[in-house]
Amino acid sequence: MIDTAAIILAAGKSRRLNGGIKQLLVFRNKTLLQHTIDECLSAGVSTIIVVTGANAGVIEDSMSNSEVHIVFNENWEQGKASGIEAGVRVVAEKHTHIHQVIITACDQPFVSAALFRQLCETQQDSGKPIVASAYAGTMGIPALFSKEYFNQLMSLKGEEGAKKIFKANIQDLATVAFPQGDIDIDTPEDYAELLKMNL
Repeated sequence: MIDTAAIILAAGKSRRLNGGIKQLLVFRNKTLLQHTIDECLSAGVSTIIVVTGANAGVIEDSMSNSEVHIVFNENWEQGKASGIEAGVRVVAEKHTHIHQVIITACDQPFVSAALFRQLCETQQDSGKPIVASAYAGTMGIPALFSKEYFNQLMSLKGEEGAKKIFKANIQDLATVAFPQGDIDIDTPEDYAELLKMNL
């Protein structure tokens, strides 16, 4: 995976968490963000970019990996598309050896190195330039995009995300099953349910 970068979206304000910061919620003795970083490292991606925004200082202070590249998204209030754009732009301009990116977030507690590797393996086996995670009857992130889609990723606006590109380019799309992908943490109730799980 030496030609693969992971872009971890961690810029949101966690508005539905009643003052909490979802990136820093602890599950299995790690913050959700640190878990995502560690799984990217275990998968062997060559470059890890964490896109910060709201609460950038405390989030950056929480990270323990010097290998991580931090990108501050000054436009984070404009929506998640701005975080995707910020991360992909850094890859396109400063990491020109990278041929594909995996876009992931830090609020899916069951992402894993095995899933990230499977995205890459599926891309190689299928030849498709986009590989999405499939769960709960839909497709979403984590998702892999080959370099030919970088411009489209950087052109997303507002709350647009990967799904817009999936739908417009279905012929270029393969999928990987991620049954736990629909478990994401947005509210205190979500977090309470997560803590009850013994998976």
